[in-house]
Amino acid sequence: MARITLAERLGFGSNERVAVVHVDDLGMCHAANVGGFAALRSGPATCGSLMVPCGWFQEAADIARAEPDLDLGVQREMHAEVEVGLGVHLTLNAEWPHYRWGPVAGRARVPSLLDAQGYLPHTTAETVKRAKPDEVEIELRAQIEMALAAGIDVTHLDSHMGTVLYPPFLPVYAKLAVDYRLPVFAFHPDDAVLEARGLKGFGPFVRSLVGELEQAGIPVFDDFDADSLGFAPGTGAEHNRARLAGLGPGASYLICHAAQGGEELATITPDSAHQRDFERSWYGGAAGREAIAAAGVKTIGMRPIRDLVRAAAPR
Repeated sequence: MARITLAERLGFGSNERVAVVHVDDLGMCHAANVGGFAALRSGPATCGSLMVPCGWFQEAADIARAEPDLDLGVQREMHAEVEVGLGVHLTLNAEWPHYRWGPVAGRARVPSLLDAQGYLPHTTAETVKRAKPDEVEIELRAQIEMALAAGIDVTHLDSHMGTVLYPPFLPVYAKLAVDYRLPVFAFHPDDAVLEARGLKGFGPFVRSLVGELEQAGIPVFDDFDADSLGFAPGTGAEHNRARLAGLGPGASYLICHAAQGGEELATITPDSAHQRDFERSWYGGAAGREAIAAAGVKTIGMRPIRDLVRAAAPR
Protein backbone atom coordinates (compact mmCIF):
# COMPACT_ATOMS: atom_id res chain seq x y z
CA MET A 1 0.00 0.00 0.00
CA ALA A 2 1.43 3.37 -1.03
CA ARG A 3 2.30 5.78 1.75
CA ILE A 4 0.00 8.80 1.98
CA THR A 5 2.28 11.80 1.82
CA LEU A 6 2.09 14.79 4.09
CA ALA A 7 1.16 16.88 1.03
CA GLU A 8 -1.83 14.63 0.36
CA ARG A 9 -2.90 14.88 3.99
CA LEU A 10 -2.85 18.66 3.52
CA GLY A 11 -5.16 18.41 0.50
CA PHE A 12 -2.64 18.54 -2.35
CA GLY A 13 -2.31 16.07 -5.19
CA SER A 14 0.05 13.10 -4.98
CA ASN A 15 2.45 14.54 -7.56
CA GLU A 16 2.33 18.17 -6.44
CA ARG A 17 5.40 19.80 -4.95
CA VAL A 18 4.63 21.80 -1.81
CA ALA A 19 7.15 23.78 0.23
CA VAL A 20 7.21 25.27 3.69
CA VAL A 21 9.46 28.28 3.01
CA HIS A 22 11.09 28.71 6.38
CA VAL A 23 13.01 31.70 7.79
CA ASP A 24 15.56 30.49 10.33
CA ASP A 25 17.24 32.57 13.05
CA LEU A 26 14.55 35.11 13.94
CA GLY A 27 15.59 36.77 17.19
CA MET A 28 19.28 36.11 16.58
CA CYS A 29 19.98 39.82 16.09
CA HIS A 30 18.15 43.00 15.12
CA ALA A 31 19.07 42.55 11.45
CA ALA A 32 17.58 39.04 11.48
CA ASN A 33 14.34 40.46 12.85
CA VAL A 34 14.16 43.33 10.35
CA GLY A 35 14.95 41.15 7.36
CA GLY A 36 13.14 38.04 8.49
CA PHE A 37 9.85 39.74 9.25
CA ALA A 38 10.12 41.76 6.04
CA ALA A 39 10.32 38.49 4.10
CA LEU A 40 7.37 37.07 6.01
CA ARG A 41 5.27 40.15 5.31
CA SER A 42 5.92 40.04 1.57
CA GLY A 43 6.43 36.33 0.90
CA PRO A 44 7.08 33.83 -0.53
CA ALA A 45 8.45 32.98 2.94
CA THR A 46 5.62 31.36 4.86
CA CYS A 47 6.87 30.80 8.41
CA GLY A 48 9.86 31.11 10.68
CA SER A 49 11.34 30.13 14.01
CA LEU A 50 12.84 32.00 16.94
CA MET A 51 16.19 31.61 18.67
CA VAL A 52 14.98 32.06 22.23
CA PRO A 53 18.37 32.37 24.02
CA CYS A 54 19.49 35.30 21.86
CA GLY A 55 19.50 38.94 22.88
CA TRP A 56 16.96 40.02 20.25
CA PHE A 57 14.36 37.36 21.01
CA GLN A 58 12.14 39.79 22.90
CA GLU A 59 12.05 42.20 19.97
CA ALA A 60 10.96 39.35 17.69
CA ALA A 61 8.23 38.33 20.14
CA ASP A 62 7.04 41.95 20.37
CA ILE A 63 6.90 42.25 16.56
CA ALA A 64 4.92 39.04 16.34
CA ARG A 65 2.38 40.16 18.93
CA ALA A 66 2.02 43.57 17.25
CA GLU A 67 1.22 41.98 13.89
CA PRO A 68 -1.28 39.20 14.52
CA ASP A 69 -2.19 39.09 10.83
CA LEU A 70 1.27 37.63 10.21
CA ASP A 71 0.26 34.05 10.78
CA LEU A 72 3.54 32.88 9.27
CA GLY A 73 1.63 30.10 7.57
CA VAL A 74 -1.81 31.34 6.57
CA GLN A 75 -3.27 34.83 6.35
CA ARG A 76 -5.89 35.66 8.96
CA GLU A 77 -8.09 38.59 9.78
CA MET A 78 -6.39 40.97 12.19
CA HIS A 79 -7.59 40.47 15.75
CA ALA A 80 -5.54 41.81 18.63
CA GLU A 81 -6.32 38.79 20.79
CA VAL A 82 -4.99 36.28 18.27
CA GLU A 83 -1.54 34.96 19.04
CA VAL A 84 0.97 34.80 16.24
CA GLY A 85 2.38 31.43 15.27
CA LEU A 86 6.15 30.94 15.13
CA GLY A 87 8.34 27.94 15.68
CA VAL A 88 11.10 27.55 18.24
CA HIS A 89 14.53 27.19 16.66
CA LEU A 90 15.90 24.88 19.35
CA THR A 91 19.34 26.28 20.09
CA LEU A 92 22.30 24.47 21.64
CA ASN A 93 25.09 26.52 20.08
CA ALA A 94 26.39 30.09 20.10
CA GLU A 95 28.59 29.90 17.03
CA TRP A 96 29.88 33.42 16.38
CA PRO A 97 33.33 34.55 17.63
CA HIS A 98 32.20 37.65 19.54
CA TYR A 99 28.41 37.50 19.70
CA ARG A 100 27.52 34.80 22.21
CA TRP A 101 24.60 33.67 24.36
CA GLY A 102 24.04 31.24 27.18
CA PRO A 103 21.30 28.81 28.14
CA VAL A 104 17.79 29.93 29.03
CA ALA A 105 17.51 27.38 31.85
CA GLY A 106 20.42 28.93 33.74
CA ARG A 107 24.04 27.85 33.80
CA ALA A 108 23.76 25.98 37.09
CA ARG A 109 21.07 23.64 35.73
CA VAL A 110 22.84 22.67 32.49
CA PRO A 111 26.61 22.75 33.08
CA SER A 112 27.34 20.23 30.32
CA LEU A 113 25.99 22.74 27.76
CA LEU A 114 28.61 25.37 28.62
CA ASP A 115 31.95 26.09 27.03
CA ALA A 116 34.95 27.49 28.88
CA GLN A 117 33.52 31.03 28.72
CA GLY A 118 30.13 29.96 30.09
CA TYR A 119 28.27 30.22 26.77
CA LEU A 120 26.66 27.56 24.62
CA PRO A 121 29.40 25.86 22.55
CA HIS A 122 30.59 27.21 19.21
CA THR A 123 30.20 23.95 17.29
CA THR A 124 27.81 21.05 17.00
CA ALA A 125 30.71 18.65 17.56
CA GLU A 126 31.44 20.24 20.96
CA THR A 127 27.81 19.94 21.98
CA VAL A 128 27.52 16.32 20.88
CA LYS A 129 30.72 15.43 22.75
CA ARG A 130 29.90 17.17 26.02
CA ALA A 131 26.17 17.72 26.48
CA LYS A 132 24.15 15.32 28.60
CA PRO A 133 20.77 14.46 27.03
CA ASP A 134 18.88 15.10 30.27
CA GLU A 135 20.37 18.61 30.45
CA VAL A 136 19.57 19.14 26.76
CA GLU A 137 15.95 18.35 27.55
CA ILE A 138 15.92 20.80 30.46
CA GLU A 139 17.28 23.58 28.24
CA LEU A 140 15.02 22.93 25.25
CA ARG A 141 11.91 22.78 27.43
CA ALA A 142 12.95 26.10 28.97
CA GLN A 143 13.23 27.62 25.48
CA ILE A 144 9.76 26.40 24.46
CA GLU A 145 8.22 27.60 27.71
CA MET A 146 9.85 31.02 27.36
CA ALA A 147 8.41 31.39 23.85
CA LEU A 148 4.96 30.41 25.10
CA ALA A 149 5.23 32.84 28.02
CA ALA A 150 6.12 35.62 25.57
CA GLY A 151 2.78 35.13 23.80
CA ILE A 152 4.02 33.03 20.89
CA ASP A 153 1.52 30.41 19.75
CA VAL A 154 4.26 27.92 18.95
CA THR A 155 3.50 26.08 15.72
CA HIS A 156 6.53 23.80 15.38
CA LEU A 157 10.04 22.95 16.47
CA ASP A 158 13.25 22.81 14.48
CA SER A 159 16.96 22.80 15.17
CA HIS A 160 19.61 25.51 14.97
CA MET A 161 22.65 24.12 13.14
CA GLY A 162 20.92 20.72 13.11
CA THR A 163 22.41 19.91 16.52
CA VAL A 164 19.24 18.38 17.99
CA LEU A 165 19.13 15.99 15.03
CA TYR A 166 22.30 14.22 16.15
CA PRO A 167 21.75 10.74 17.59
CA PRO A 168 22.28 11.48 21.32
CA PHE A 169 19.53 14.10 21.25
CA LEU A 170 16.97 12.58 18.84
CA PRO A 171 14.94 10.93 21.65
CA VAL A 172 14.64 14.35 23.34
CA TYR A 173 13.49 15.93 20.07
CA ALA A 174 10.82 13.27 19.59
CA LYS A 175 9.71 13.55 23.22
CA LEU A 176 9.24 17.31 22.94
CA ALA A 177 7.20 16.90 19.75
CA VAL A 178 4.91 14.40 21.45
CA ASP A 179 4.61 16.25 24.76
CA TYR A 180 3.77 19.61 23.12
CA ARG A 181 1.82 18.03 20.21
CA LEU A 182 3.89 19.92 17.68
CA PRO A 183 5.26 19.07 14.24
CA VAL A 184 9.01 19.19 13.87
CA PHE A 185 11.56 19.44 11.12
CA ALA A 186 11.95 15.76 10.29
CA PHE A 187 11.92 13.93 6.97
CA HIS A 188 11.64 10.50 5.40
CA PRO A 189 15.18 9.09 5.31
CA ASP A 190 15.99 8.28 1.70
CA ASP A 191 19.70 7.39 1.84
CA ALA A 192 20.51 9.04 -1.49
CA VAL A 193 18.82 12.26 -0.38
CA LEU A 194 20.61 12.17 2.97
CA GLU A 195 23.96 11.78 1.24
CA ALA A 196 23.16 14.59 -1.18
CA ARG A 197 22.26 16.79 1.81
CA GLY A 198 25.53 16.02 3.59
CA LEU A 199 24.04 13.50 6.05
CA LYS A 200 25.53 10.24 4.81
CA GLY A 201 25.22 7.51 7.43
CA PHE A 202 22.37 9.16 9.32
CA GLY A 203 19.72 6.84 7.82
CA PRO A 204 19.29 4.48 10.81
CA PHE A 205 18.97 7.33 13.28
CA VAL A 206 16.53 9.28 11.12
CA ARG A 207 14.44 6.14 10.56
CA SER A 208 14.23 5.65 14.29
CA LEU A 209 13.10 9.25 14.78
CA VAL A 210 10.53 9.05 11.97
CA GLY A 211 9.12 5.80 13.34
CA GLU A 212 8.72 7.29 16.80
CA LEU A 213 7.09 10.45 15.47
CA GLU A 214 4.69 8.68 13.14
CA GLN A 215 3.70 6.25 15.87
CA ALA A 216 2.72 9.31 17.92
CA GLY A 217 0.80 10.87 15.03
CA ILE A 218 3.42 13.51 14.20
CA PRO A 219 3.78 13.84 10.39
CA VAL A 220 7.16 14.21 8.75
CA PHE A 221 8.27 15.87 5.53
CA ASP A 222 8.82 14.07 2.26
CA ASP A 223 11.91 16.12 1.37
CA PHE A 224 13.96 19.09 2.54
CA ASP A 225 16.54 21.55 1.32
CA ALA A 226 18.86 23.20 3.83
CA ASP A 227 21.31 24.58 1.25
CA SER A 228 20.78 28.16 2.35
CA LEU A 229 23.72 30.59 2.22
CA GLY A 230 25.82 28.30 0.03
CA PHE A 231 26.37 30.61 -2.92
CA ALA A 232 28.84 33.22 -4.06
CA PRO A 233 27.82 36.87 -4.50
CA GLY A 234 26.02 37.33 -7.79
CA THR A 235 24.81 33.72 -8.01
CA GLY A 236 21.92 33.81 -5.54
CA ALA A 237 19.07 33.67 -8.06
CA GLU A 238 20.63 30.77 -9.95
CA HIS A 239 21.36 28.91 -6.72
CA ASN A 240 17.86 29.28 -5.36
CA ARG A 241 16.17 28.37 -8.65
CA ALA A 242 18.23 25.17 -8.57
CA ARG A 243 17.03 24.49 -5.04
CA LEU A 244 13.44 24.76 -6.19
CA ALA A 245 14.08 22.53 -9.19
CA GLY A 246 15.53 19.86 -6.91
CA LEU A 247 12.52 19.53 -4.63
CA GLY A 248 10.73 16.21 -5.01
CA PRO A 249 6.98 15.51 -4.96
CA GLY A 250 5.23 15.96 -1.66
CA ALA A 251 5.81 18.40 1.19
CA SER A 252 9.32 19.83 1.57
CA TYR A 253 11.00 22.04 4.16
CA LEU A 254 12.94 24.80 2.36
CA ILE A 255 15.23 26.81 4.64
CA CYS A 256 16.40 30.39 4.22
CA HIS A 257 18.12 32.90 6.51
CA ALA A 258 16.61 36.25 5.59
CA ALA A 259 18.24 39.23 7.32
CA GLN A 260 18.81 42.92 6.69
CA GLY A 261 22.29 43.75 5.41
CA GLY A 262 24.33 46.41 7.16
CA GLU A 263 27.03 46.92 9.77
CA GLU A 264 25.44 44.75 12.47
CA LEU A 265 25.01 41.72 10.22
CA ALA A 266 28.43 42.13 8.61
CA THR A 267 30.06 42.33 12.04
CA ILE A 268 28.33 39.23 13.39
CA THR A 269 28.62 37.06 10.30
CA PRO A 270 30.96 38.54 7.70
CA ASP A 271 31.05 35.31 5.68
CA SER A 272 27.28 35.10 5.14
CA ALA A 273 25.98 38.67 5.43
CA HIS A 274 25.61 39.10 1.68
CA GLN A 275 23.77 35.80 1.32
CA ARG A 276 21.38 36.55 4.18
CA ASP A 277 20.55 39.95 2.70
CA PHE A 278 19.98 38.37 -0.72
CA GLU A 279 17.67 35.77 0.78
CA ARG A 280 15.74 38.59 2.47
CA SER A 281 15.05 40.20 -0.89
CA TRP A 282 14.50 36.97 -2.80
CA TYR A 283 12.31 35.11 -0.29
CA GLY A 284 10.52 38.35 0.53
CA GLY A 285 10.06 39.74 -2.95
CA ALA A 286 8.77 39.39 -6.49
CA ALA A 287 11.79 37.46 -7.78
CA GLY A 288 11.27 34.64 -5.33
CA ARG A 289 7.52 34.60 -5.79
CA GLU A 290 7.88 34.44 -9.56
CA ALA A 291 10.53 31.71 -9.40
CA ILE A 292 8.40 29.56 -7.12
CA ALA A 293 5.38 30.00 -9.39
CA ALA A 294 7.45 29.20 -12.49
CA ALA A 295 8.76 26.05 -10.81
CA GLY A 296 5.21 24.92 -10.09
CA VAL A 297 5.84 24.75 -6.34
CA LYS A 298 2.95 25.49 -3.99
CA THR A 299 3.68 27.01 -0.58
CA ILE A 300 2.22 26.44 2.86
CA GLY A 301 3.10 27.27 6.46
CA MET A 302 3.41 25.17 9.60
CA ARG A 303 0.10 26.01 11.25
CA PRO A 304 -1.94 23.67 8.98
CA ILE A 305 0.52 20.89 9.80
CA ARG A 306 0.13 21.56 13.50
CA ASP A 307 -3.62 21.39 12.95
CA LEU A 308 -3.17 17.87 11.57
CA VAL A 309 -1.21 16.88 14.66
CA ARG A 310 -3.72 18.26 17.12
CA ALA A 311 -6.76 16.98 15.24
CA ALA A 312 -5.50 13.43 15.72
CA ALA A 313 -5.78 11.81 19.12
CA PRO A 314 -2.37 10.94 20.59
CA ARG A 315 -1.56 7.29 19.93
